[in-house]
Amino acid sequence: MNVSADETVVAAFDFDGTLTTRDTLLAFIRFTHGRRGLLVGLLRYAPCLLLMRMGLYPNWKAKERFFSHFYRGVPHRRFMQWGRQFAGVAMTMLNGRMVEMLHRHQAEGHTVCVVTASIDEWVRPVCDRLGIRVLLATHIELSPDGSLTGRFLSPNCYGSEKVERLLEAFPHRATYKLYAYGNGRGDRELLALADEAFLVSGRRNYFLFLYTKFCARRNKG
Repeated sequence: MNVSADETVVAAFDFDGTLTTRDTLLAFIRFTHGRRGLLVGLLRYAPCLLLMRMGLYPNWKAKERFFSHFYRGVPHRRFMQWGRQFAGVAMTMLNGRMVEMLHRHQAEGHTVCVVTASIDEWVRPVCDRLGIRVLLATHIELSPDGSLTGRFLSPNCYGSEKVERLLEAFPHRATYKLYAYGNGRGDRELLALADEAFLVSGRRNYFLFLYTKFCARRNKG
């Protein structure tokens, strides 16, 4: 890392597929509802999820409908308890190479944050274990009785929303150097904003990596 001693640095990490080796939404559903429950939900919402993958259905809407199927009406206290218990599973899913990079940023005194479309309640316990203080995630809506409505309170933290949330947490973009780590389409805008952008998964489209590097250089120029 080529950073001057007096330069402020923010390191932003995506969670699913970047800090972890795979998607935690499906893993969390399997943890709370079992393999059979997950499969039933996947079959029921397969057309919606397929259209989302094809770019023909809004990502946030598909995710919200799928999430609602499993968690609408669940008491928030129970949901938070599941999130804390799931942290043990999520820790086994971590990408060791990315965790090492994260700790390197922390050791150098950089501000580390996680920017993710996943839900706050199951990501925050993992962030606590990793010593990450800043989490920008999707928030869920609660009914007056404290149960989940199945809807999102905040916009799904995906794509351009990641940039909006990051700039809200860290305004005055010209005053700090930004490192960003992501693994796919939902991280494109965040990677393009960064001074140093890293596409983590080699299985993803290499042209996305070239695009983000080009945008980062253009932003600096």
